[in-house]
Amino acid sequence: MIQDGNILLALTAAAVGLLLAMILVGRLHAFVALLVAAMALGLSVGMEPLTVIGSIKNGLGSTLGSISIILALGAMIGRFVEHSGGGTVLADWFLEKFGQNRAAWAVFCGSFIVGLPIFFDVAFIILAPIIWNLAKESKKSILYYGLPIAAAMSVTHGLVPPHPAPAAAAAAMGADMGMTVMLGILISLPMALVSGMGWGVWISKRVFVPVPEIAKALAAHGDEEETMPPPHVSTVMFCLLLPIGLIFLGTLSVMLNLPGQTVLRFIGDPVVALTIALFVAAGFLGLGRGLGKVKIASMMTESLGPIASLLLITGAGGALKQVITDCGVGPYAGNLLASTGISPLIVAYLITALLRVAQGSTTVAIITAAGIVGPIIEAVPGYTPEMVVMAMACGGSFLSHVNDSGFWIVSQYLGSSVTDTLKSWSVMKCIDSVTGIAVVLIIQWLFF
Repeated sequence: MIQDGNILLALTAAAVGLLLAMILVGRLHAFVALLVAAMALGLSVGMEPLTVIGSIKNGLGSTLGSISIILALGAMIGRFVEHSGGGTVLADWFLEKFGQNRAAWAVFCGSFIVGLPIFFDVAFIILAPIIWNLAKESKKSILYYGLPIAAAMSVTHGLVPPHPAPAAAAAAMGADMGMTVMLGILISLPMALVSGMGWGVWISKRVFVPVPEIAKALAAHGDEEETMPPPHVSTVMFCLLLPIGLIFLGTLSVMLNLPGQTVLRFIGDPVVALTIALFVAAGFLGLGRGLGKVKIASMMTESLGPIASLLLITGAGGALKQVITDCGVGPYAGNLLASTGISPLIVAYLITALLRVAQGSTTVAIITAAGIVGPIIEAVPGYTPEMVVMAMACGGSFLSHVNDSGFWIVSQYLGSSVTDTLKSWSVMKCIDSVTGIAVVLIIQWLFF
């Protein structure tokens, strides 16, 4: 296998270019394009053919193992919300309370709070029906609501413990966890404001994206004419917020060392929490509204069809990421940047950003960068480990593109094309990342 790091970087860039060309020019399905790009990269760097296939299988399997259950359960809950008219009820309530001009601010604030303890993909999938119905009711581009929500939840995912990346980086760097949490919230707020409510709202007025097919498919399978009144807004909110509350409770039990921690952590696991929420939604929005057991089972089955393509694309993205990791380009790129003589915070930021762009995962980029940056920062006075963690976290929020499963979740759930997702979501992540490191440098200059 090729050992020259510069050649590895060039071949990785070529593989990403090939992927974009197949999707944007060749109009090839993203699932197939991702697999072809992964194979091309692995073979071009000299990996054994069977090793390439093994990496692809491992990457696809590990990615789907962590997200397929969440996607399926989230789709089922969304199906009950849509069928009952709950999404429209929520949209009408938001628009009534805040007005169309302020509805984006309302969901932004709620999403920022929700995103503090909840993984980005879980929370985004749960709140997707609200995005769809706000766009449907207001006739605005779905980006007008989707991007502020995505910005708020994605930055907290990358910066605020107990999310895995900042928590692991803080532990590796010997940072105080409480201070890391406070700094994470302080820095992530302007990041989300500038990128989500700034860029997100601005680009939504220039790129119109209608309500996606996945929303229409979830709502249209076998729906009979509704004669019952829609559910109360509190019922819908309870069904949607229940899994978030359970997950938060599980997280809180660890942070505060509460009694009964084993049980609380079990029901707070996203898979268990969403399963409980599914039964509650089926009860309140299904059986409670007169639907029979056969109809409820049919709705659950129907909800899985629209997410099949998303699951395949997400898994193939994981396959490409695994090949990039196994060929060794990530660590080489990080060490290359670490050898420069610029500010340790900038070094930490650039290393993590490059790792993020190269292999797609915010969590992997931040945790990997912590191992690279840690020994370097220890020898440089005047820089606290908490600030270094924040610099890495901002770098891990940089450009999200085709090798990031979050890119495909946003693209599929907002119904935006690859081109529109690159212009909106990908640019937004660059803006929130740059905003974040600017805030980090200002805090460092003022207080340290």
